[in-house]
Amino acid sequence: MDQPVILFDGVCNLCNASVQFVIEHDSKQLFKFAALQSDYAREVLKPFKVNPEELNTTMLIENGKLYKRSSSALRVAKHLNGLWPMLYGFMIIPKFIRDWVYDIIANNRYKWWGKQESCWVPTPELKSRFYS
Repeated sequence: MDQPVILFDGVCNLCNASVQFVIEHDSKQLFKFAALQSDYAREVLKPFKVNPEELNTTMLIENGKLYKRSSSALRVAKHLNGLWPMLYGFMIIPKFIRDWVYDIIANNRYKWWGKQESCWVPTPELKSRFYS
């Protein structure tokens, strides 16, 4: 696993939109992606003793470390094009506050943005950036 991997809820409309946003703003194609519902996620999360069935957070595996919730989102933003890396400055806010805000959004994401019946399927051009 040489590249950072973003693990996301594959049926969540907000999560899928976020993945598409990262793809659009990741000109170096640094990130790979996998749905938390995938076999890949189940295997890669075993060493971290994390249950991929817990779909309430986006996770980032980078340099052998697992980041969840707001830490994951801010670390991803740090690598995007444009002004998005400035969001990484929010890391100075205590984690319990950042994660409290993150959890409000995560716990309401299906209600506010909806849910798909199945995981989003990437286009053939993007397929190489996704693990299944």
